[in-house]
Amino acid sequence: MQQPGHLRHALMMIIMCCWLLSMPTLAAPITPDASVLARLADHAGTLPRTHTFMVAIDGNTVIERGYRGHRTNQTTNIKSLSKTLMSALVGAAIERGVIKGVDQPVVELLAPDQIPAKADPRIRDITVGQLLSMQAGLERTSGQHYGAWVASHHWVRSALSRPFVSEPGGQMLYSTGNSHLLSAALTHTTGRSTLALMRDWLGTPLDISIPPWTRDPQGIYFGGNEMGMTPQALMAFGEMYRLNGAYNGQQILPSTWIEASWRPRTQSFYNGDDYGYGWFSGEIENEPVYYGWGYGGQILFVVPGQDMTIVLTSDPAPPSSGSYLGRLKALVGELITATR
Repeated sequence: MQQPGHLRHALMMIIMCCWLLSMPTLAAPITPDASVLARLADHAGTLPRTHTFMVAIDGNTVIERGYRGHRTNQTTNIKSLSKTLMSALVGAAIERGVIKGVDQPVVELLAPDQIPAKADPRIRDITVGQLLSMQAGLERTSGQHYGAWVASHHWVRSALSRPFVSEPGGQMLYSTGNSHLLSAALTHTTGRSTLALMRDWLGTPLDISIPPWTRDPQGIYFGGNEMGMTPQALMAFGEMYRLNGAYNGQQILPSTWIEASWRPRTQSFYNGDDYGYGWFSGEIENEPVYYGWGYGGQILFVVPGQDMTIVLTSDPAPPSSGSYLGRLKALVGELITATR
């Protein structure tokens, strides 16, 4: 005997409710009360070099502090955090077909006069992805070699003229020259400056200002250092990554690029954390954390599991050290614990 329609409907509703109740639920991050947030903000200010501190949870800014006369709407030199921005620009270029993909050799994207005639032929094997993950194999332009490199008359040729100390795709050799090669490649391939591309592909959709920064002797914007950003702008950028490339209802970067950037490809000699495409990654309080790191304590943390984005800027004058990074990570650990 066929059941009446209203009975069938009621039965289906009961089955659906039972199914929904059986589904596992994901606990939403807890926003700490004002006293806890104030304590954490005060603690950040006691660190000897902190300039600004911002925290957003689920898109809501819950801490926004400046210390020692600094403000979150004030442009600051983000140092090597610039490399994280450069990685995003490369992702945007790949999405637009300007770069074929991470496996494309970088020499295909450079002008012939930028490639040294007597360079090791293995430079033709270096890919875009290997530059992003710091696996080019060339002697570093950072550390003790940095001063001589930026004093050279042609930064691109100088970076490509260095001897190989590892094979392309091998160990991580952190080198600002790698990121600068990407800036040169984008400039030549598009016929536009890296500044113009940053403003067009990232600045406009994120509604942030990107002021001009340092250029090399040929006029190419520095690909891995010296960018100026406000902490508020960095927060918008970090939120875009937390939201898998979307911001204000617009898909700015493909979600696949976010995943590719955060995927570990090598490991840092300095802090033992993994490194992807311009992003370090590790765990803090058993929570996966991804971060961009600039000299002296210019850091952008993204904690997807807690819907959290954190910006810290610091005095870059004292030497950069892993111990100070450890203190900033400890602060992030307190935040994670407070939101569980």
